[in-house]
Amino acid sequence: QVQLVESGGGLVQAGGSLRLSCVASGRTLSTYAMGWFRQAPGKEREFVASIRWRSVITLYADSVKDRFTISRDDAKNTVFLQMNSLKPEDTAVYYCVQADRFEKDYIRSSDFRSWGQGTQVTVSS
Repeated sequence: QVQLVESGGGLVQAGGSLRLSCVASGRTLSTYAMGWFRQAPGKEREFVASIRWRSVITLYADSVKDRFTISRDDAKNTVFLQMNSLKPEDTAVYYCVQADRFEKDYIRSSDFRSWGQGTQVTVSS
């Protein structure tokens, strides 16, 4: 099992930036990919971004492409989400996720086994 701890959320004005971090501990050698999902009040949870751990191939939701960047520090078992040009519609709880098996694409919640507790991101207009 892998434990995930997110940090870096907060309140920011529209157009601002935030950087989320997620540190993984436990059976991290089993990591195939990590990523981020988010859930806004009254809405379904949605995919944000993912990164394959070995090849560093990234995927993004259309809504965040060209504004958000996912990256990782392999030595520190940490994944980051740099969020720029934030919009009020980016307000949500952001969850870090980890996959421990091969998948064709890491974009569905079922592709990931471990989930963090979430960190709140609030963007004011």
